[in-house]
Amino acid sequence: MSGTNSPEAVKKLLENMQSDLRALSLECKKKFPPVKEAAESGIIKVKTIAARNTEILAALKENSSEVVQPFLMGCGTKEPKITQLCLAAIQRLMSHEVVSETAAGNIINMLWQLMENSLEELKLLQTVLVLLTTNTVVHDEALSKAIVLCFRLHFTKDNITNNTAAATVRQVVTVVFERMVAEDERHRDIIEQPVLVQGNSNRRCVSTLKPCAKDAYMLFQDLCQLVNADAPYWLVGMTEMTRTFGLELLESVLNDFPQVFLQHQEFSFLLKERVCPLVIKLFSPNIKFRQGSSSSSSPAPVEKPYFPICMRLLRVVSVLIKQFYSLLVTECEIFLSLLVKFLDADKPQWLRAVAVESIHRLCVQPQLLRSFCQSYDMKQHSTKVFRDIVNALGSFIQSLFLVPPTGNPATTNQAGNNNSGGPVSTPANSGMLGIGGGVTLLPAFEYRGTWIPILTITVQGSAKATYLEMLDKVEPPTIPEGYAMSVAFHCLLDLVRGITSMIEGELGEVETECQTTTEAASSPTQSSERQESQSTSDQMDKEIVSRAVWEEMVNACWCGLLAALSLLLDASTDEAATENILKAELTMAALCGRLGLVTSRDAFITAICKGSLPPHYALTVLNTTTAATLSNKSYSIQGQSVMMISPSSESHQQVVAVGQPLAVQPQGTVMLTSKNIQCMRTLLNLAHCHGAVLGTSWQLVLATLQHLVWILGLKPSSGGALKPGRAVEGPSTVLTTAVMTDLPVISNILSRLFESSQYLDDVSLHHLINALCSLSLEAMDMAYGNNKEPSLFAVAKLLETGLVNMHRIEILWRPLTGHLLEVCQHPNSRMREWGAEALTSLIKAGLTFSHDPPLSQNQRLQLLLLNPLKEMSSINHPDIRLKQLECVLQILQSQGDSLGPGWPLVLGVMGAIRNDQGESLIRTAFQCLQLVVTDFLPTMPCTCLQIVVDVAGSFGLHNQELNISLTSIGLLWNISDYFFQRGETIEKELNKEEAAQQKQAEEKGVVLNRPFHPAPPFDCLWLCLYAKLGELCVDPRPAVRKSAGQTLFSTIGAHGTLLQHSTWHTVIWKVLFHLLDRVRESSTTADKEKIESGGGNILIHHSRDTAEKQWAETWVLTLAGVARIFNTRRYLLQPLGDFSRAWDVLLDHIQSAALSKNNEIFPALYQHIKAGFSMGDLQKLGVTLHSAVSVPISSDASPFILPSYTEAVLTSLQEAVLTALDVLQKAICVGPENMQIMYPAIFDQLLAFVEFSCKPPQYGQLETKHIANAKYNQAEWVALNYVPFAERSLEVVVDLYQKTACHKAVVNEKVLQNIIKTLRVPLSLKYSCPSESTWKLAVSSLLKVLSIGLPVARQHASSGKFDSMWPELANTFEDFLFTKSIPPDNLSIQEFQRNESIDVEVVQLISTEILPYANFIPKEFVGQIMTMLNKGSIHSQSSSFTEAEIDIRLREEFSKMCFETLLQFSFSNKVTTPQEGYISRMALSVLLKRSQDVLHRYIEDERLSGKCPLPRQQVTEIIFVLKAVSTLIDSLKKTQPENVDGNTWAQVIALYPTLVECITCSSAEVCSALKEALVPFKDFMQPPASKVQNGES
Repeated sequence: MSGTNSPEAVKKLLENMQSDLRALSLECKKKFPPVKEAAESGIIKVKTIAARNTEILAALKENSSEVVQPFLMGCGTKEPKITQLCLAAIQRLMSHEVVSETAAGNIINMLWQLMENSLEELKLLQTVLVLLTTNTVVHDEALSKAIVLCFRLHFTKDNITNNTAAATVRQVVTVVFERMVAEDERHRDIIEQPVLVQGNSNRRCVSTLKPCAKDAYMLFQDLCQLVNADAPYWLVGMTEMTRTFGLELLESVLNDFPQVFLQHQEFSFLLKERVCPLVIKLFSPNIKFRQGSSSSSSPAPVEKPYFPICMRLLRVVSVLIKQFYSLLVTECEIFLSLLVKFLDADKPQWLRAVAVESIHRLCVQPQLLRSFCQSYDMKQHSTKVFRDIVNALGSFIQSLFLVPPTGNPATTNQAGNNNSGGPVSTPANSGMLGIGGGVTLLPAFEYRGTWIPILTITVQGSAKATYLEMLDKVEPPTIPEGYAMSVAFHCLLDLVRGITSMIEGELGEVETECQTTTEAASSPTQSSERQESQSTSDQMDKEIVSRAVWEEMVNACWCGLLAALSLLLDASTDEAATENILKAELTMAALCGRLGLVTSRDAFITAICKGSLPPHYALTVLNTTTAATLSNKSYSIQGQSVMMISPSSESHQQVVAVGQPLAVQPQGTVMLTSKNIQCMRTLLNLAHCHGAVLGTSWQLVLATLQHLVWILGLKPSSGGALKPGRAVEGPSTVLTTAVMTDLPVISNILSRLFESSQYLDDVSLHHLINALCSLSLEAMDMAYGNNKEPSLFAVAKLLETGLVNMHRIEILWRPLTGHLLEVCQHPNSRMREWGAEALTSLIKAGLTFSHDPPLSQNQRLQLLLLNPLKEMSSINHPDIRLKQLECVLQILQSQGDSLGPGWPLVLGVMGAIRNDQGESLIRTAFQCLQLVVTDFLPTMPCTCLQIVVDVAGSFGLHNQELNISLTSIGLLWNISDYFFQRGETIEKELNKEEAAQQKQAEEKGVVLNRPFHPAPPFDCLWLCLYAKLGELCVDPRPAVRKSAGQTLFSTIGAHGTLLQHSTWHTVIWKVLFHLLDRVRESSTTADKEKIESGGGNILIHHSRDTAEKQWAETWVLTLAGVARIFNTRRYLLQPLGDFSRAWDVLLDHIQSAALSKNNEIFPALYQHIKAGFSMGDLQKLGVTLHSAVSVPISSDASPFILPSYTEAVLTSLQEAVLTALDVLQKAICVGPENMQIMYPAIFDQLLAFVEFSCKPPQYGQLETKHIANAKYNQAEWVALNYVPFAERSLEVVVDLYQKTACHKAVVNEKVLQNIIKTLRVPLSLKYSCPSESTWKLAVSSLLKVLSIGLPVARQHASSGKFDSMWPELANTFEDFLFTKSIPPDNLSIQEFQRNESIDVEVVQLISTEILPYANFIPKEFVGQIMTMLNKGSIHSQSSSFTEAEIDIRLREEFSKMCFETLLQFSFSNKVTTPQEGYISRMALSVLLKRSQDVLHRYIEDERLSGKCPLPRQQVTEIIFVLKAVSTLIDSLKKTQPENVDGNTWAQVIALYPTLVECITCSSAEVCSALKEALVPFKDFMQPPASKVQNGES
């Protein structure tokens, strides 16, 4: 106020006052004399005050009542001009603060009168304002009166006055509270004793308040009363009031002076007791109102929501929540729940709009949201307010898409002010704005035909409302389409932005604090330690509390957020909006990841992933993963069901790429839109910036990227980077130029993403590797069973990740290479190829990387890196092995000198190539080996030399390529040379190594184990070399054997002197003799087959044309080589202890070579003795062989020597015996005449063996049992199984007889008779033979022998040399055909028929080979045969058969054959000799007798059987006989009469009566046969004339 206090100002004031008073006196001179007088005395008063006082202003104030009086009187005149003058003068006094309390009271009273007279209303308001703002003298009633005055002016008829009054009221209210604040400021330093309020009963006791505070309290209390339509306590004289105005005033006070309510209990009380209930009460029409529900159903009509009040209430609520949340926790819960309710679809559009604006105001205050979360969501039994807000926003957004806005009268004219100018419901054109003929696309959301524009409503992070500010509107405003959606959208974005930045900030603080405390804690000062731990634990507690809040906030909001954002993402057609949504999803995902909230993190990531892929595509990939929790797409949130709406395919998006989906079955093409690419970039961004928190959700991210990369046709190139490449099959990928320019960028980001894996911590890196591995496994599963192009994304990225993390390769090497090894075994060649490419690239990179410490000092790491190379050896695919070997070759070329301990591994890889793996692999591996032998022997540890020898040897044994085998033998020679030259160095190093190993072995308590121990290590190396060459000496290929043999003996010869003396013992026994044993074994078992020419054009000399002959050469060379060593090194060998034994063994080898069957080595033994070999020798040999074969075997040993009983195999002894006889018979065959007498002896010998089949030989006094009956546990002697031997002997007999049947000696010595005699034994035993095969072989042998022997016998018939054979033969036939042995019960019918056919064959032999030549054969023999046939032709019944079997088992076929043979020889038209006639007569007589017998028996049986039919076989027999009779009579008639004996005719006629007796038979078949038999008898009705030809009379 210094301006008004200056002397000039005071002087000016005095002058002005005087001039005012003069003007007043002038105006009132005529009409109002009292006023004039007062004015004049006033002038004098002012002058007096000015003269007397130094403090003029204070004096003026003291006397202000008098000073003011003239002016008050002037106002009382109600004359406008005078009144205005007076009011101006009063204002001037007020502005100089020279008005006392009393004067002020008077002034107010005067103003009241003017107001009641409606005079100078604006001036009045001005005066009140000046009075109250310039000083604080007006209190209590005066103040209330002044305020009421303003209020009343607010409700005049004049608009200007009303508005001015309203403004004045607002200002006055503010002034009242400002005074209180100032008062508090002044008293701030004085600590007051709180006044004890009795029992705290009535907080309304205002007595404790200071004056200004009391005014403020009274004013606020009355405002509440007025809004509630109650009478005011303090503002006496109010006539009317509006709620809207009252609410505005309340809001401004609450908003501008929150500290008043927070600091003063009394005011807090007002808030709780008055304001909140009031707000809740006023809200009720809005709560109850349901849009579209008819009011008739409810008894009382529901009051309709009123926009002005509702909107102001929401403003009040916003302030209450924002400013007094901490005071009004419970009340705020109610308000927030109301806000959420106002978003419901059945509320009017304007209500929803203002509600969403109110919510937006909350959403930009993250700290407030945090408090909600702490106060409600984290408390038990409390509404989850924060969660509800978020969910309500989600439901709200969803409802806007699903429910078209209807029912609100305000929205019916919406189409009118809709931007598009067309009807709202046509979504197709609503997004287009026609501007100057061009069409621009408005940013909008579009979902299932609902189109909602996106309006720019506010800058991010500030909630600038539109409808909450429409204080002048009475009618609800029209909400433009898309407004509510846009606000809700911003709510979500601001919410996410606020929460995430707040939590991230706090997290950051916690983390830095933790770091500083841990750093401090690690400092050595002890005294501070306790404080440190104290503060650390505090910090921990603080962090735990904070973390709980953060987690709860995220948990409460993520479901709703995700549901809403996913829907918006799907509906968005605007790039900027899409970007914002994706950014929100990304920040949420990252936040969840940082807080370790896996489910929610994965859910957000899934949403981004789904957005990246074409519609309906996403589901297959992502629902299989952890996102399955989300795929049920519906969360029930406290009764509200929030649906996850799946993407709709018809969003109007620009398609930028068409490609193949990555699937097992080809499924046509899929399209990517620009939005998909936008999502993909977000995904890349997420993975790039937040890889450390992705954890297991790497799988989701990578799976999606893999599919996108596939659709876009990116293919891996070297190092694993993806480059655009055309799709291999199907309609090739189609890309627009827009995306073509994007591809290099995308592929670059993809590579950067994996490059940035080097900054991840170890755990995150493992998550990444695991995800890539499982992704790769899926790709592998897909690629099974088809040769389609597989997805190589995961393999390529594993490679890329491995390459950038070489500095810590150990931690990921095992999972990484382990997986790639699996890929290498995949059947799909492209997949394998990349697996191998990745693996070998990693190994090579690992070996060349400059590790710290370097590999040369870190053997473990070097072996770890090389190990997968070794593992590849277990894979059989040749292409993989080729890659492996190429890798080895490259490693040798670049790192060969520094492999050190890695050598065994590398050599192992070469040695692992197997013979069957194809030429090219063997060749490549061999190339590596050659490189090693030529360049690297000096650089490798000497302990590896033995491995080199082994590997070189193994290549020698490969039989794919002869040249490689021969070259590898050359390499072994080179290696031996190297040993020889560097002997001392190698020996030293090996001895050192040996000592170290020996020490280790002793410490562990194990025995040191290596080949050829205990020879010294260097000697062992030589021995290994010799042993390898020794193996090659028995290779199946002669050229290899020869080369190896020469090399072996040369090496021993040239370098043997280096060996210790004691080692020679090993050379002799373990190397040389072992070799001789093997050569002997191979030579004796070699194949005697002739080898066709070796390679088409290579001719083989006849001395080498069998394997046997080639082995013989090897044997000779080997013997020679060994003998040479024995000769040249005798001085070394003789001192050895067992030289004489060795000498014996060598001689033994030479002897066995001499005795071998192979005539290459020695002419056969027999050649030496054949000259003196006589019959006596042969007999001696026979005895020897016989007794040798008869020796039984102890039953303990039998399992080892005997073949199992069921096998028909000869023992080696039996084979040898037969071979000996074979040699002999061949010799006899080519020998001189005198030797041929030995044939019968050989036959005897063989036939003796044949008998073994039925009767094993006796050996001395031992009782031998047949093998089948021996019990293995008893110490018995078991005869060999002689059956195979005997049968083989029989075959030899038949062969030999076929060759020698006509030899003199064979004829003279009755060999044929002996054979028949021998065969009679098994033939008569038949079923009783030990083995069934025996008698069958015997029959077939008999038939073969007879077919050769009978013609010989007939030739020599006159000589009588065969006389004794015929009865033997007859008996043999008899014993076989009518055997006494019974067939076994288990004999099947088929078997029986087969056996019968054998019998038939014998009868056939009789009819072809014997009977036709009867005149050369003794009569008795023929008689015996006839009797036999007769016997055979009668069905012989056997009692052991069942009825069903009899007919078959009766050998019908056999009987028939016998009968037919009889018939055949009964008559013959051209008798040439009496001999033949006799056989016919004999046969006829037998036949007729047989027919008579059968007929008699049949008539008997028929009579006895009565009604029962006879057995079938008997009926068959009789029919057969009847047919035979008719045939016979026919034949007799045709025969020349002189050939038919009269006796015969008598026998034929004698049949007639018997035939007649058969007429009574019951069988139809028999009757018809009988008829045919009786008819021919008509010719016997008179005796025929002897001259007439029979049958022609």
